[in-house]
Amino acid sequence: MARQGNPDPIATPNVVPMVDVMLVLLIIFMVITPMLSKGISVDMVRTRNPIAMQGADKDDAIVVAVTREGRTFLGNTQLKAEELPSKVKDLLANRLDKMCYIKSDARARYEKVVEVVDNLRAAGVDQLGLLTEQIKERSAAAAE
Repeated sequence: MARQGNPDPIATPNVVPMVDVMLVLLIIFMVITPMLSKGISVDMVRTRNPIAMQGADKDDAIVVAVTREGRTFLGNTQLKAEELPSKVKDLLANRLDKMCYIKSDARARYEKVVEVVDNLRAAGVDQLGLLTEQIKERSAAAAE
């Protein structure tokens, strides 16, 4: 005879709390991830043998971006090309190394990039670093 007062135990786990925690973590990562990217995102020129420039990843690095449309950004701030020398001079005032990095879109007009280089030189920049990405070549096994 079966007891009528106590139901049989249920063997399925309760996953609702785990799903709640996972959704909270997903929202946190979705909010924080855009804040981690430094500067404006551009489709940089790809080269076979790029030179690694670890200084561009520092928090105090001066990175100037040129977009496909020819807009110029100092960090996350859009500037006209004529305003660049005064802003960069202020940033370089108390620094020993006068290094700046240029991150240009692969389809940006060459004249816009040269204009940025000229304006950085006018601001007293000693060294310029042109940031590129490495070409990811397919292996011979994948080509067959």
